[in-house]
Amino acid sequence: MRDLNEKCAVFGIFNAPEIASRQAYFGLFALQHRGQEQTGIATTDGKKIFSYKNSGLVSQVYTEEILKKLVGSSAIGHNRYSTSRGSTTDHAQPTIINNTVAFAHNGNLPSTKALLEFLKKNKISTEENSDSELMAKAIGFYMKKGKSLPEAVTLSYPLFTGAFSCVALSHKELVAFRDPRGIRPLVIGKNGKETIVASETCAFRAIGADLLREVLPGEMITISKNGIKSKILARAEPKFDIFEFVYFSRHDCTVLGKSVYQVRKNFGKMLFEEHPKIKIDIVVPVPETSIPSAIGYSQASGVPLELALNKNRYIHRTFIEPAQTGRDEKLKMKLSVLRSVVKGKRVGIIDDSVVRGTTSKPIVKMLFDAGAKEVHFMVASAPVKFPDFYGIDTPKQENLIASQKTIKEICKFIGATSLSYLSVDGMVKATGLPKKVFCLSAFNGEYPLPIFEHEKEIKYDSLKFKD
Repeated sequence: MRDLNEKCAVFGIFNAPEIASRQAYFGLFALQHRGQEQTGIATTDGKKIFSYKNSGLVSQVYTEEILKKLVGSSAIGHNRYSTSRGSTTDHAQPTIINNTVAFAHNGNLPSTKALLEFLKKNKISTEENSDSELMAKAIGFYMKKGKSLPEAVTLSYPLFTGAFSCVALSHKELVAFRDPRGIRPLVIGKNGKETIVASETCAFRAIGADLLREVLPGEMITISKNGIKSKILARAEPKFDIFEFVYFSRHDCTVLGKSVYQVRKNFGKMLFEEHPKIKIDIVVPVPETSIPSAIGYSQASGVPLELALNKNRYIHRTFIEPAQTGRDEKLKMKLSVLRSVVKGKRVGIIDDSVVRGTTSKPIVKMLFDAGAKEVHFMVASAPVKFPDFYGIDTPKQENLIASQKTIKEICKFIGATSLSYLSVDGMVKATGLPKKVFCLSAFNGEYPLPIFEHEKEIKYDSLKFKD
């Protein structure tokens, strides 16, 4: 229920004769939650690359006729929410270069200076290109020089300064690689003779594949007729984005060896441990991603869980809207309150995060309008005070409510009886993993990768951080 735009999803499959495009379709369908603006699939028959990209949801974009035209035994796919260069189909992926390589990228490069200098030096046009297209052009440059896809990625890799989990497809090989911090997820699996890479494990279940392992930070995986080969391109310094546990990953996935569902339940348990004195009659989750946290809170506190907010399944995520116009109206269409459940009750509403506060405020009002006696807003993550530069389309810092107001002021703004957040340490403890493996920049302003010219946009010194 936040005003965050997701990153993207990538998918790749090798050695799936006659069904590569179809398997890519099912994989992208399972990864729809990671991007809903555009989708694309590229395939190869070993001689030519075929592709189709368009705006819309996976189920709307592809038809049986389109999938049949995407011939070949290997494919990569991409679901996109724009993190740069706007939201037109001009920058939809996979990006195809010279019919030699198809490329798809999940993440964001805060600076493309090194890439631009390299490409301009080699007289390659960079006008109006996204960071993903610049990356593809660098790889394509080396392939045009006669390098294999793995060699081209190895040579281009030092130019990629940012967060990236990528797949690339040539006529003979499928390559998957990840930035040294491993900020964005990427996993590899098997289904018989098929080898699959994807942003999340839920894509594997959609096609009957099993998880082998995660692609390591700084690692390149090459998949060919000779099997699977690994090469370390950079020393790993893991800084996984904890927002994957908070919201982005599907709760039926496994991340860093942990069940996302269990971690979210633990968020709820920790929320009760940190705020045990709140007196409420019922716990109500904001559907859908907050449900596990609400279950955890209910189990820890003994307060009964009620699904008092009903979600219209046919309205897509409000935060995915490219503009504020339409978001508020969609929220009203998306949620309705079960009046008989909340009337006269002290309601504890649990959400996974608060960004602008613009969706929290009407939810609180809806509950009071339905007769709730009190509305205690509880957040299963820490206050979001800093923007992201690694692939989430976060609002500017001045639009992040926790960077502008104290918790008391936010509570007054959204109209709640009380407002409670989970602490950063509580979030980390809930994962069962050490703090050092996480990127927590949205919460503490500690960016694990340089953000270059964006540094001037960040303000650390303000009374707003006293809470």
